[in-house]
Amino acid sequence: MTQQPDDLPPLEVLPRDISAYAKGNTGIPYVHRFESGRPGPHVLVNALTHGNEICGMVAATHLLDTGVRPEIGTLTVSFAHVEAYNAFDAKAPHENRQLVHNLNRVWSDEWLNGPEDSPELRRARELRPVVAAADHILDIHSTSQPVDPFWVYPAFARNAEVALAIGRPSIHLVMPKGLGSGTPLIQHGRHGEEAGTAGAALVAECGQHFLQSAADLATQVALDFVAHFGLIRRDAASRPKPAPQRRFELMHTRMVKTPEFRFVRPLVGFETFAKDELIAIDGDEEVRALCDECTVLMPTRLPIVGREGVYLARPI
Repeated sequence: MTQQPDDLPPLEVLPRDISAYAKGNTGIPYVHRFESGRPGPHVLVNALTHGNEICGMVAATHLLDTGVRPEIGTLTVSFAHVEAYNAFDAKAPHENRQLVHNLNRVWSDEWLNGPEDSPELRRARELRPVVAAADHILDIHSTSQPVDPFWVYPAFARNAEVALAIGRPSIHLVMPKGLGSGTPLIQHGRHGEEAGTAGAALVAECGQHFLQSAADLATQVALDFVAHFGLIRRDAASRPKPAPQRRFELMHTRMVKTPEFRFVRPLVGFETFAKDELIAIDGDEEVRALCDECTVLMPTRLPIVGREGVYLARPI
């Protein structure tokens, strides 16, 4: 373990060289696809949408290295933002989340077909057919703060059904109107539509970026997800014990508007506020709780103008 300064977490899990996975077998770098030859769904397990979310790399390499292959249908394993991943610096481990754009906010036609260019847009355009081809998507993420893991997904019944059936994480952040700050990978194309042929598309936030527990959970959730759709078999002992499920509805995504954005007290996530209670100051504007038991999720550790400051949710 590498001990960091007081304001940075211990680094229990560090990046490793993943260049051996670069070639893949699809013609798209870092994308691996395995077809069983038998009818069944196409499941995508995606890692490294953000460069410093190392747990996804651990889960994806586990699937590849241990020979997890589908008995039915098709399994695709992808490493998304390897360029950002390779920019990791242990002295500044939060800085390689993205290089220019947030790769998890550009999955709309407006961005993908637009004139702008960046490492993230180039990679999203390259991965577009991979995401579009999948029936069911698991996008593995982690958090900057050591909070309980949780699912994030659009408020479609198909998503809730899968998350509840898998059972871990036991906390759910449900998005009735999207994220409010762009289009994430799990809402690309048909997966952003309630009707139609899309299957489940979920984000698993597995815990703090650099904790071994996040890497362990990411691996288990990846195996659970693939097994849920029948591609592999898992013995009963590997299944989690039933846990009470907690669900929250995203009400508002507050973006940082000024360099003066600050919370009224230190927050890590899942703190609650009474209706109209002050949560943050952003220049001349106040950010107040929208309801009783207003719950904050993913409060920014370092406010940056134009990026998310905090998610405001309510228990459901």
